Amino acid sequence: MSEVKFVSYDGEWPSRCMGTLVIEIGGKRWSLENVLGSGGCCRFDAEWNITVEEGDWEVQEEMLPEEIREYKDEIEKLVNENVTKGCCGGCA
Repeated sequence: MSEVKFVSYDGEWPSRCMGTLVIEIGGKRWSLENVLGSGGCCRFDAEWNITVEEGDWEVQEEMLPEEIREYKDEIEKLVNENVTKGCCGGCA
């Protein structure tokens, strides 16, 4: 059974990536602010028409406390299973 558990995430439009991620690791609860980056993107064509692509979230390892950096991949997997994907929220 996984030692890392998703508890909640409160980022929302228009800055979905600027939220607080709450996880639990080995029974200890962690509140992590602004640790997510969107894998989505926005593109404009020559007529300024926009194309929005949603993508998986990426956990910014350098923003994690050193004590839990070894869990980065598992945290990222849980985030992508539980948080709506987008392009920083404002475009999705």
